[in-house]
Amino acid sequence: MDIVAVVVVAFWVMLPAYIPNNVAVLAGGGRPIDGGRTLGGSRLLGDGKTWRGTAAGTAAGAALALLLNQLAPAATDVLGFSVPTFPALVALGLAFGAMLGDIGASFLKRRTGRQRGAPFPGIDQLDFVVGSLVLAFIARPSWFLETFTLPVLAAVIVITPILHISTNVFAYAIGVKNEPW
Repeated sequence: MDIVAVVVVAFWVMLPAYIPNNVAVLAGGGRPIDGGRTLGGSRLLGDGKTWRGTAAGTAAGAALALLLNQLAPAATDVLGFSVPTFPALVALGLAFGAMLGDIGASFLKRRTGRQRGAPFPGIDQLDFVVGSLVLAFIARPSWFLETFTLPVLAAVIVITPILHISTNVFAYAIGVKNEPW
């Protein structure tokens, strides 16, 4: 597989994980997951992690994966190489895993004294990737190993921070986010 195909496949298979946190920002609000509870004097997660945002993000990511399944034959014809389809449990795993990764990072931020929205370099850009990959592997190990080859994983690690920072700067510029990271 050439470099263009690797990057396209990496982007394609991660789209269901890239979307949930963006949707959660737009659809969030409501009751925080931690219910206001604290640990060691600071919130477990904070007001930014809500049940509504998590549900909306997960639903959007899983729905996108199912839409990509419908588009895969046409995309394969246009691109000249195969793009993967998503088993239903993998679709859910990628989307919910992205949300869990972000929730885990929020927990780590609170434990290290960082406030909501404070930068946490590296963690901010890859937390959702780790969560989504772990749940995708649990959902269907054979699909995961066939799809996330070493070159595809390397591409994910390289392109994700670039996409993450770019989309956050854009969201900040249009007033959807309070900080550009």
